[in-house]
Amino acid sequence: MRTFFIILYGSLFFSSLAFAASSAHDFRLLSSAFENNGTIPRQYTCDGDNMNPPLKFKNIPFGTKSLALIVFDDDAPGGRWSHWVVYNIPPIEADVGRDTSPGAEGVNDFGKEGYGGPCPPGGKLHHYIFCAYALDSILNINGNPSIVELEKAVKDHIVDQTQMVGTYQK
Repeated sequence: MRTFFIILYGSLFFSSLAFAASSAHDFRLLSSAFENNGTIPRQYTCDGDNMNPPLKFKNIPFGTKSLALIVFDDDAPGGRWSHWVVYNIPPIEADVGRDTSPGAEGVNDFGKEGYGGPCPPGGKLHHYIFCAYALDSILNINGNPSIVELEKAVKDHIVDQTQMVGTYQK
């Protein structure tokens, strides 16, 4: 009987390790508004209602204490341009509704807190990178961090990270 429990415990232990390892690599960010590498609908841009699209964190790694999200345009004429800086998102909040504030917000490159939708100059297709971070702590940040300040704050706390890309063109 003791052998049975040792085998059962061992199989459960190693199964949980396999699950934890696989779920950490399956951490994803999705949107019901557009697919990865798909076009961001106009309503989520400066040409529409300028509200954040709905997002969903999938397979949040075990041990995650908070989530962070940054959105930026890598094709902006002056270099990377931030559109959204969010941190201390509770990991139980796997769904981010459209036009919501899921956590503490930093300042984007429009000089405002909150989401600033895609607003590229005309002509060229722009890629908007939505980077999600699963963190091992709740961040203690004073003020409203910029994208660079948030990236520095998360650097030593990343459990896993993922990204999705949306495109937009005027």
